[in-house]
Amino acid sequence: MGLLGRIKPIERGAGNGEHRLKPSLSWPHLIALGVGAIVGTGIYTLTGVGADRAGPAVILAFAIAGAVCACAALAYAELATAIPAAGSAYTYSYSVLGEVAAWIVGWSLILEYSLACSGVAVGWSGYLVGLIQSAGVHPPQWLLAGPDAGGLINLPAVLVSMGIAAMLMAGTRESATVNILLVIIKLVALAIFVVVVLPAFDSANLHPFMPYGFGSHVIDGEKRGVMAAAAIVFFAFYGFDAVATSAEEARNPGRDLKIGIIGSMAVSTGIYILVAVAAVGAVSYQILGGSPEPLALALRELGHPVTSWLVAGAALVALPSVILVMMYGQSRIFFVMARDGLLPRRLARVSKRSGTPVFVTAITGLFVSLIAAFFNVGEIAELANAGTLLAFIAVGACMMILRRRAPDLERIFRCPAPYIVGTAAILGCIYLLISLPEKTLVRFVLWNAIGLAVYFAYGRARSQVARDMVDAAG
Repeated sequence: MGLLGRIKPIERGAGNGEHRLKPSLSWPHLIALGVGAIVGTGIYTLTGVGADRAGPAVILAFAIAGAVCACAALAYAELATAIPAAGSAYTYSYSVLGEVAAWIVGWSLILEYSLACSGVAVGWSGYLVGLIQSAGVHPPQWLLAGPDAGGLINLPAVLVSMGIAAMLMAGTRESATVNILLVIIKLVALAIFVVVVLPAFDSANLHPFMPYGFGSHVIDGEKRGVMAAAAIVFFAFYGFDAVATSAEEARNPGRDLKIGIIGSMAVSTGIYILVAVAAVGAVSYQILGGSPEPLALALRELGHPVTSWLVAGAALVALPSVILVMMYGQSRIFFVMARDGLLPRRLARVSKRSGTPVFVTAITGLFVSLIAAFFNVGEIAELANAGTLLAFIAVGACMMILRRRAPDLERIFRCPAPYIVGTAAILGCIYLLISLPEKTLVRFVLWNAIGLAVYFAYGRARSQVARDMVDAAG
């Protein structure tokens, strides 16, 4: 049978013995994981970027990106309960589309999670350094930034990355419980922002609502318009797919996964729209546009410096929770690809004490730390969107194909209007994908070309599915 015919049977999705994860999470943990990943960098920084590209219509950009993600979330929820095994889009693609497609999706997910982790770690470092320097303390610059910013190594970014990796190595439930606390802190901070800023709402700030139009087109050398903004603020939404990677660790997958995925999307979308309305309604988008700290800036513009400091401090707390969830997802993708033989199987060993893949988590932490320490991931971080959009396209396709191929497969959650929702997810993601800058798309193609070379050089011959096929034939 050809490479495209290597399909991993659905019933062997989970591992056993030292290759099986410990079920320890309930739906509150999963919602917190999803909200922890979604509500973080995006709402604290991308409101300004989106306003720069769409004006007040950044509100609409958030709604569009949220709608596309909601369609993908419904497909994820069905597949996560039909195939309750770690690996999310990679595992679904392996069971429906075949090994090559699964490898491409898995390789793209590595790009998504690792760059997101590194980028957030660098952002966290920037907040920390700013607060330290505002207190009159000035550590050596060569320890605070990478070579691109005039330093030698971004030590704070390295420390936060390795610290969170150590937390994940201690145990999934323990790190998920800490994450719940972090999520509560940042949600309270965002609530304070809305309460303080909303009374200053002035409808005049919403005119003109779409100064750059709806579609994505180049203005002054940069893509602008509502869809151009949606393609960027999309970064603010992904993270709920990390919930699907926890399928094996959910105590009651049928109940917990659908509540975790859909619940985290609903909560996060509502928060984003409310915060965006408050921000651009109180302060002109021309002031907020492009600011790396739009919420704190809005508070200062309105004469609330103390509240501004509190929101900035909450951002310092919020960003590690994003790193935690993204690194969690990254380690699980590595883990499942190793368990399938496409990467060295040593990466799939699970600690008997903590029930977590300690070795692969340490490798993930080191990988993320190295990127954060030495590289400027600001521009490259757009690649994370491309990887996520490809994964979402695959999930929409898998959900519809599996409905036809295995109509009697047990589905504890069934997506409503599956072919409409699946098609909307695919077309929406394709539109957002082509709305990204051309150089980002070129780099994404190059990344996957490297991935295919790794697959044919290593994974193809060591695939566990291929070995099972040989054993069954012999």
